[in-house]
Amino acid sequence: MTDELLTWVLEALDDMKARDVTVLDVRGKTSVTDYMVVASGTSDRHVHALASQVVEKVAEHRIKPLGVEGEHSRDWVLVDLGDVIVHLMLPDTREFYQLEKLWQMDAENTATV
Repeated sequence: MTDELLTWVLEALDDMKARDVTVLDVRGKTSVTDYMVVASGTSDRHVHALASQVVEKVAEHRIKPLGVEGEHSRDWVLVDLGDVIVHLMLPDTREFYQLEKLWQMDAENTATV
């Protein structure tokens, strides 16, 4: 089920032209989630549209997010789907927080799609 969920998230992001999509496999590094997906939007509207598309895509499969944070933020929206957490950010915010660097313990478990 987790792999299907990840596939649906990636499809939604691809449909909305998310940029620099990275999948972080954090199994064994945290018990909070299995995968983190980090992607950039071109504007605050794009970031919010990406989040909405992810929520809509998983809803087609009867999955509700555990939470959506940052809906009123201009630069970062987080969609918590349990086994997959999606971080959608403006490029400057992404560069500042460097989540990939924080969670990337080894390059083997990271993929850019």
